[in-house]
Amino acid sequence: MSQQTAYPGRPRTPAPGAAAPELVIARLHRHARRLLWPALVLIGSAGATGYLSGNLPDPFEDWMLWAAAGLVVIALVVFPYLAWLSHTYTVTTRRVIERGGLLNRRRTDISHARGYTIAERRGPLQRMWGSGTLTLANGVDEPLRLVDIPSVRLVHETLSDQVEVSQILAHRDSHSIPLVGSGD
Repeated sequence: MSQQTAYPGRPRTPAPGAAAPELVIARLHRHARRLLWPALVLIGSAGATGYLSGNLPDPFEDWMLWAAAGLVVIALVVFPYLAWLSHTYTVTTRRVIERGGLLNRRRTDISHARGYTIAERRGPLQRMWGSGTLTLANGVDEPLRLVDIPSVRLVHETLSDQVEVSQILAHRDSHSIPLVGSGD
């Protein structure tokens, strides 16, 4: 039996003693403005390669130009994009998970039920773009930093709500009376 909710589309509160399913609330990457320079390098290298192709001085050949352009694109466009893409923050109904790393994967998570403080830091550029850095600290583990995430105010409010709901459910479950079956 679950509790009714006044908000349609919102998950129902689990019955006392029943395990609540872990649902994904949001998946975040760092703000996409980090990809501005790689995009400009890609546009510039494509333009320069197109302009210089067939117009190189004598000792150079077109394949050298294309090879150099390929190396520049791989080093300054593809690797930064993959690094940005591989670093994710996932907010679920039970915890916050940080995953990152291209070659060496690492994962850090922090539970809502244990509770934590949320510190928000926003620089001038971050305020202009609506992003910021959240630091989640529970006093026991190393703080989890959600660096340069978009819509930082909304994420802050969501995390505060999740901590409150998780602590209410944990408190309710710790004080609920177990149901006795009518079995033989």
